[in-house]
Amino acid sequence: MLFQLPNHETLYEALVARDPSYDGRAYVGVTSTGVFCRLTCPARKPKPENCRFFDTVSACIEAGFRPCNRCHPLAPTAKADPAIEILLDALEKNPGYRWKEDTLITRGFDPSTVRRTFKRHFGMTFLEMARLSRIRNGFETLSRGGRVIDAQIDANFDSPSGFRTAFARLLGQSPSSLMEGGLLRADWIETPIGAMIAVSDKSTLHLLEFADRKGLPTELKKLRRLSKGGLGIGRYGPTNQIEAELAAYFRAESAKFDVPLAFHGSAFTRSVWEVLRQIPVGKICSYSDIAKAVGKPSATRGVARANGANQIALVIPCHRVVGADGSLTGYGGGLWRKQYLIELERRFTVSAKAKK
Repeated sequence: MLFQLPNHETLYEALVARDPSYDGRAYVGVTSTGVFCRLTCPARKPKPENCRFFDTVSACIEAGFRPCNRCHPLAPTAKADPAIEILLDALEKNPGYRWKEDTLITRGFDPSTVRRTFKRHFGMTFLEMARLSRIRNGFETLSRGGRVIDAQIDANFDSPSGFRTAFARLLGQSPSSLMEGGLLRADWIETPIGAMIAVSDKSTLHLLEFADRKGLPTELKKLRRLSKGGLGIGRYGPTNQIEAELAAYFRAESAKFDVPLAFHGSAFTRSVWEVLRQIPVGKICSYSDIAKAVGKPSATRGVARANGANQIALVIPCHRVVGADGSLTGYGGGLWRKQYLIELERRFTVSAKAKK
C-alpha cells in the first residue's frame, strides 16, 4: 500500500505541464543546478536527463539537493504565495475585522488577483474566508448561551438578516432554530488548517468537518433527521476529547484517536471506513487498494463514494487515499489540506525512525 512513483517519462510530462495533482507527492531534483522543486515550479524546465524524481522532501535533501527559492518546496503550496501569507497573517491577528474589496485595494492588493489565488488554493475567496472567521465569533457567543442579537454583534454583522443568512449557509439552519440542549450539539474547533465543526452526543462523535466544506449543511441535515432530537449549539464530552486529540495530532505528538465514533452509512460504506482507519500513519494507498481490502476489487467507484461520504475527517483518514498513479485526488477539505496532512504525517514516521 506504499505509493510508488510513476515512471520517469510520466513524471517529466507532469513537470512540463506543471500538474498540481502531484504537489506533496513528487519532487524533482535538477542535477545541473543542485536544487529540488515542486513539479509546479514556474522556473524554466530542465532537460529530462538532468531530472531525478523523489517522493519526499527528505529524500531530496538526503540526495544532496537544496530547496528551490522560487517554488519553496519546504512550505505548503499555498504559503509559498506571499500575498496569501500576508493576508492569512492579517486575518489571524484580527479575525473579527470586516474585509472588503476596498480594504484590499487600500493595502495594495488587486481584488481580482486575490480572489483567483485564494479560490485556486482554498476553494473559497479571501472575503469568504474572512466572513467565515467573523461567523465563528457569533458561533462562540451562541455556544456560551448568548442571545442571537449578541452573536450578530460579536460577528460584526450590521443586519440581523445578513447574520442569519450567513449562519444558515454554514449550518443549514438559522440560529434561532437551534434547539437548547439538543440531543446533538455542534461546536467550533480551531486547527492550523482551518476551523472544524464537531457534532457529538453525550457518548460519541457524529461529525467532524471543516467549516468551509460546501457539503456541511447537507451532512448536518442528515444528522438532524437521524437523531430526531434536534441540533443545538455547545458540546459534550466527545467534543472536548477530539479537540485535545487534534491538538496533539497537529503538534505531531500523537496520531492516535480514541474518541468513540458513531458511523452513519451502509454496511459497505462502514467497511470502507474501517479499512481507512487501518492505514498506518505516514502511508497512503489507492482506491483499488481499499476495494481489494474490503473484498470487492471491482468496487473502486463505490470506495470513492464511501470516501467522499466520510463525515469524520482526520479520524477516518480519507486523506491517505490517492490516485492509482500517486497523484492527489479530490478531497472535500481541499487538496491543499490533503497535501498538508500527508506532509504532517511524514513527520510522525521520521520521528519514529529517529527514536529507534
